[in-house]
Amino acid sequence: MSTRVELVAKDKRYVWHPYTAMDQYEAEVDPLVVQRALGARLFDVDGRSYLDGNASWWVAALGHGHPRLVRALGEQAARLAHCALAGITHAPAAELAERMIARAPGMARIFYVDDGSTAIEAAVKMAVQMWAQSGRPRRTRLLALEGAFHGDTIGAASLGGVEVFRRPFAGVLFDCLRVDAPFAEADYERAFAALEKAVAASADELAAVVLEPIVQGASGMRLYPPAFLAHARAVCDRHDVLLVADEVFTGYGRTGRFWACDHASVRPDLLCTAKGFSGGMLPMGAVLATSRVEQAFRGDRDRAFYYGHSFCGNPLGAAVALEVLRVFDEERVLDGITERAARIAARFAKLGALDGVTATRSLGMIGALDLRDDGGYLARAGWRVYDEARRRGAYLRPLGNVVYVTPPLNIPLADLDELLDIVEESVRAVLMR
Repeated sequence: MSTRVELVAKDKRYVWHPYTAMDQYEAEVDPLVVQRALGARLFDVDGRSYLDGNASWWVAALGHGHPRLVRALGEQAARLAHCALAGITHAPAAELAERMIARAPGMARIFYVDDGSTAIEAAVKMAVQMWAQSGRPRRTRLLALEGAFHGDTIGAASLGGVEVFRRPFAGVLFDCLRVDAPFAEADYERAFAALEKAVAASADELAAVVLEPIVQGASGMRLYPPAFLAHARAVCDRHDVLLVADEVFTGYGRTGRFWACDHASVRPDLLCTAKGFSGGMLPMGAVLATSRVEQAFRGDRDRAFYYGHSFCGNPLGAAVALEVLRVFDEERVLDGITERAARIAARFAKLGALDGVTATRSLGMIGALDLRDDGGYLARAGWRVYDEARRRGAYLRPLGNVVYVTPPLNIPLADLDELLDIVEESVRAVLMR
């Protein structure tokens, strides 16, 4: 087995890391070399543990190595690791579909995809094709919120509003209408009116409004009120425009409800899910659609949705995703969020009193604060907190000047308190410099 030094050398010689300035990484970064993970902790090759403060990019909703998920994966692998889903089926895909539709009132069909980006890509194509096959082919435009992040494929990036992610591809991204979400009470009236005006003005060309319900994750854990989501649903209904909910990050209990849309009692026309969908075990996601959307694809063969991929509905992913739903129900995961959310909210409110912290916010299993640094997504202030937290035994991944936690939903309370202690100590250490 390679030593730590050898592994880092191989990594820096051959691996191209995501969202990483590689020159800086190769010259300056001494990376964590993770060997295993369990519960809320990562363990490096030297045996040191780190609390996983962001659930490994928000996917490990039930923690790492949950025994039921590990068992479900192993048992399914022994029976059927993969087969195509085009014109044939298998038990995990069919049974998961039944459970997912029951979990999402108003939805009638589920379409399996690879991940969050491809869920958005599929939903955009569904929306445009639905209108073309419903006698309204001019409806090809999309409306999204400023600051949105919907993924990295060309369609998903076109919807995104984080400029650093869009700039290199400006020549190939499609045009998208944008409005602001209301992040402060003073913005409510203006933002509500702007959405109404934008949809009304473009309704004849608009296929869908696409948004992250309640929380914009990658742009800094920015929260907007449920009333705005309800307003979006009402505006879409008024002008007969589809509403697409990107629940890739917000779904599966992250905001305290199973779906963030539940905070506003809203049912979208298309719902995209991934990340927690397979409990961080395998890359897989889905698009849930209403009967109205799916019925537009019935009829002649040329009306079918010609979209898919080799691993669509993969049996391993489907079996694990089905077990994730059982764990949520049988271990009453959502019930445990109340106490954890209260602890996160209290600690981040306390941090808001520190000089150098300009704002704090929390919702469900999300806590975030802004440090005084105007560098946007590329700001360095958060990374100084990252360094301090790593020394203390926690793995965080800031969003520029935004320091946040999104731990596993079932993180043990003692581990959560330790994580919050480390965040507080690390922020204080940075602000005292």
